[in-house]
Amino acid sequence: MHIIAQTPRFEIRNFKPDEEEVYLSLFDDALVLIHIPKRTRKENSAIFRSALNDYAAGKTLGRWGLFNNNDHEFIGLCLLRDFDGETGKIELGYVLGRKYWGKGIASELALIMINYGFTHTGAQEIIAVTTLENMASQRVLEKAGMNRLDNFVRDGKELTLFSIEKLP
Repeated sequence: MHIIAQTPRFEIRNFKPDEEEVYLSLFDDALVLIHIPKRTRKENSAIFRSALNDYAAGKTLGRWGLFNNNDHEFIGLCLLRDFDGETGKIELGYVLGRKYWGKGIASELALIMINYGFTHTGAQEIIAVTTLENMASQRVLEKAGMNRLDNFVRDGKELTLFSIEKLP
């Protein structure tokens, strides 16, 4: 089992093949879905299986699970992926179960994934986007040292755009 990072509270690691239902359960909460792209269960299942294939292929970018150290409960997911085909830029994303909102986990996670992205990829810049209304995630990204840029349009939806550049 490949672990990306471990903190006193949680670990970030590859999903196991038998955790697909756990992964899919994250998308059962309507409040969790407010600020993320709308996908069908079948689409989310395909994304999960693609992540497993990425692990097997040894890819550096991907999608990982966050699990509580105490009881191994699923907290949510995070990802690093190419940013809209732009060389040297990768995108940070995350989704946490509602039970874990407001506990500082997202801020801790963002810092870890920014460091991981700069350390384990050739990225010179890490990007993150949020809906205009998602003020909590915007605060998380600012706490992680990211700077808000001009808004950005993806799939016809205006989003906030954040960036942090790798230090020389």
